[in-house]
Amino acid sequence: MFESAARVFSRLSTDEPITRTEVLMGRAVVLGGSLAGLLAARVLSDHAESVMIIERDALPPAAAPRPGTPHDGQLHTLMHGGRMQLQRLFPGFEDEAQAGGAMVSSPYTIRAYADGVPKVSDGTMGLISSSRPFLESLVRRRTLALPNVKVLTCRAKGLEFRGGAVSGVRCGPVVGSVGDEWVEDADFVVDAMGRASKLADWLEKDGWERPAMRRMAIDIDYATGYFRRTTSDPELAAAIAYRTPTAIPPRVASGAITAIEDDRWLITLANYGKQAPIRDVEEFRKLCGELPSVYREAVEGEPLGDILTYHQADSRRRDYHLLKRFPARLISVGDAVASFNPIYGQGMSSAALHASCLSDYLRSAPDLRRPTRGFFATQRVVVDAAWQISTSADLARPDVHGPYPRGYRLTKWFAEQIADASVTDRKVAVRFNSVTYMRSHPSSLAAPSTLLRALRVNHSSRQPRRERG
Repeated sequence: MFESAARVFSRLSTDEPITRTEVLMGRAVVLGGSLAGLLAARVLSDHAESVMIIERDALPPAAAPRPGTPHDGQLHTLMHGGRMQLQRLFPGFEDEAQAGGAMVSSPYTIRAYADGVPKVSDGTMGLISSSRPFLESLVRRRTLALPNVKVLTCRAKGLEFRGGAVSGVRCGPVVGSVGDEWVEDADFVVDAMGRASKLADWLEKDGWERPAMRRMAIDIDYATGYFRRTTSDPELAAAIAYRTPTAIPPRVASGAITAIEDDRWLITLANYGKQAPIRDVEEFRKLCGELPSVYREAVEGEPLGDILTYHQADSRRRDYHLLKRFPARLISVGDAVASFNPIYGQGMSSAALHASCLSDYLRSAPDLRRPTRGFFATQRVVVDAAWQISTSADLARPDVHGPYPRGYRLTKWFAEQIADASVTDRKVAVRFNSVTYMRSHPSSLAAPSTLLRALRVNHSSRQPRRERG
């Protein structure tokens, strides 16, 4: 029976407890121990006798940066949709995060600014705000506390296949160590190796189809500063300020700020147009002074370390759902499937929703002798949603030149109407933010009542918020 993308997304983003789990396999192996891999391991713990996470980095016992996540110093926010999934997978997670110093923000302690104009609060969506290492350490601790989940520190070198299905992982010692390669047997394998995943290469080498990769060049730079926070309970805990793209790129195209653990502010400024990176603390402070007051006040505190920079050349996705020949008992999750412009905060929440896809698939009584097409079809709904949100915003920039989706001009006009009305109208803001916070699918905004309300709101505005280019 046909099920719309909006209905599938609603099922995946539910906050209802996970039930009806049963053991379907002996040993599952997860390649990668970052957030996407850890969440996949948590789901598999309900369905496998044992779960092995293969990770090349020695995982730290507490919150700390890792070589395998060079961007972990940048801002990471768990959007409402991802927040609900972590609560499902780890009951009590929010309380534990808050006790450790994370900010569990209500809708009234979050603010968004569109070209300097404060947007109306939707009154419904919240965030978990912390550093990436802090959040990942909590997930890691909860996952590795499960009796059937273990970590093996080594390098994954390839896959073994038998009878049209994956049967093992070829492993070798980490860089700097010596030793022979060996094979870890597996009844199910999850690729969570991130943007640089080698799965496509391995498949092609062993005679399988290679997934097509779609890229959108965004060439965006980030600068992140940490500053001492003088109050443990700030009135405003998180904010984002963005500017309408212009032909001459501003020094700061968007800025995001969040209160995080250890009484710190984390501020990320983004720009494009091949500008020099923002590395100097004083320039960083000056640029924050041009943003809303919460930014100016935050950078008055003591700077905690150097300004951290990061460049992302493109958004990318691998279309596994289109493959006609694919081995059974193998899936891919997280950034290994799709990664987006980080400023929109979708990465961790997408990983959490991919875990929900895996849970949904394994609880559907799948025939594991066949390729995991049901999983990839469900995951596509999440990937399409995040891709649409991210790339539609990036395509508004004059220096981004496609690829444009079919019907782009009409879709762009439609999206602008909704976005403009969400600045001042709470009902439109509720529907719009439910999509951007990854609680609802973008197609839910296509309801005629939503567009008509947006048109009325925009028409009644005597002074348009911005002039179209």
